[in-house]
Amino acid sequence: MARTKNKGQPRSELRIIGGQWRSRKLAFSPAQGLRPTSDRVRETLFNWLSPVIHGARCLDLFAGSGALGLESLSRGASHCDFVDTSGTALGQISQHLDTLGASRDGSCHPKRAEAFLASTTGTFDIIFIDPPFGLNLVEPVWQLLRTSSVLAPETWIYLETPANEAPPPVPENWVLHRDKKAGDVAYRLFLAS
Repeated sequence: MARTKNKGQPRSELRIIGGQWRSRKLAFSPAQGLRPTSDRVRETLFNWLSPVIHGARCLDLFAGSGALGLESLSRGASHCDFVDTSGTALGQISQHLDTLGASRDGSCHPKRAEAFLASTTGTFDIIFIDPPFGLNLVEPVWQLLRTSSVLAPETWIYLETPANEAPPPVPENWVLHRDKKAGDVAYRLFLAS
């Protein structure tokens, strides 16, 4: 991710690293707590997901820059719902979808993650959970996922947390598939069945 200046305003740049939009660069405004998943972590994550990404219905909670959801669409996911409380972030994601000719493949929801999970009637094959760090946002979402009806018969759940923070306890029918650390970030992929 690179930072550029645009008419005196700082801009950040997100690069899609694989799939049909490989190497496309998308600008977004930086914001406090916005920490897009690095290229290196995304490359590893999507290598893990490569057998299941094609045709998947994805949910990008705490979407921020939209890095995970946009990458999933580039690699063949059928649809992604982007959820964030920032209207600015969602506006930029919507513009990116238009730029990429994918406005019908993504939906933006200006809601808290918990409110979206409580109100949606859809199910998802892959759920990305990458909230701003230090705000205790994972536990409430994790609890809702354990009891909600958003999980498909087999759902892959990606969780990104600070490296020094233990993951929340998982239900017995969730299995830790892979986990790694990169700098100050720990990332894990669970299979819920």
